[in-house]
Amino acid sequence: MDKREWVLGALRNEKPDRVPAGFWFHFTADEVLDGFEHPEMFEQNLRGHVKFYQEFQPDFIKIMSDGFFIYPNRELQRAEKAADLWKVSSIGPHHPWIEKQVELVKTLTAIFGKDVLSFYNIFSPATGFKFSRRDSKRPGEALLGDFIREDEAALIHALRIAAADLAVLARRVIEEGGADGIYYSAQDQHDSRIDTEVQNRVFAPVDAEVLEAANKAGALSILHICGYAGHRNILSHYTRYPAGIINWASAIEGVSLGEGKKLFGGKPVIGGFANTTEGILYRGGEAEIKAETRRLLGESGRAGVILGADCTVPRDIDLRHLQWVREAAVEG
Repeated sequence: MDKREWVLGALRNEKPDRVPAGFWFHFTADEVLDGFEHPEMFEQNLRGHVKFYQEFQPDFIKIMSDGFFIYPNRELQRAEKAADLWKVSSIGPHHPWIEKQVELVKTLTAIFGKDVLSFYNIFSPATGFKFSRRDSKRPGEALLGDFIREDEAALIHALRIAAADLAVLARRVIEEGGADGIYYSAQDQHDSRIDTEVQNRVFAPVDAEVLEAANKAGALSILHICGYAGHRNILSHYTRYPAGIINWASAIEGVSLGEGKKLFGGKPVIGGFANTTEGILYRGGEAEIKAETRRLLGESGRAGVILGADCTVPRDIDLRHLQWVREAAVEG
């Protein structure tokens, strides 16, 4: 059985001979920088993927969108009050921001061939907005809370425009780029004005639009509930999202793979390891990492499980540590 069929078996909740493993990290020094202002990032990202693929021979690939974190919608980026959001319009289906990402994915999938499944990283409209305001005096989450208080309908309008553009991106990286699916990154907004009711009313529907676009293109959708840098999320906010595979920060949320599998209705899950420099995956020795791998599989079972981490692992992680996870999954 080739890697594609083997990983697809895990994603069909079958019990494989060896549980697959998937890890990823950023290939540029600052992944949030605008790639159009720093065109060298495209080549750095491209070369990083190829080097990792050749050295590690991963079970599947998550294609990183370094340099494309910031959705380049000027009206949305410059909005200071909710009324400004009514001016937001689409960047268009052939904007260079979309074209370059399709080029990245198409180039890499041609190199990888059909030996492995590949998933392209796409951020939710709200997360993309927060990236675009990271240097602002008002953090993105506070701005989102302000916009909801001032004119919720205006914010929904702007987020739906962004979601429509991201849906085009998702469809094109699948149909033209050759990706097998998307890795959709979303997270809760830490503002007291954004509770579960607001989450379900404002953010969940636009997230669903992007995921549904990928689904309609015949793709596999991984939902990443992002806990990067300790960001906490209420996992129940995401149980109805139309994604077939779930990844969350099990170390941050305190929800194991087995518990998460039950929470998400038996869907296949990815993760288990903390992704920080303090975690076993980064600092542990061979025996410690293999013991943790066996513990994780003992808790979760082997069907419908892919071993991985809470989020991107440190850039300088020793690839032998990732290999020890794979070896332990074989040894049982």
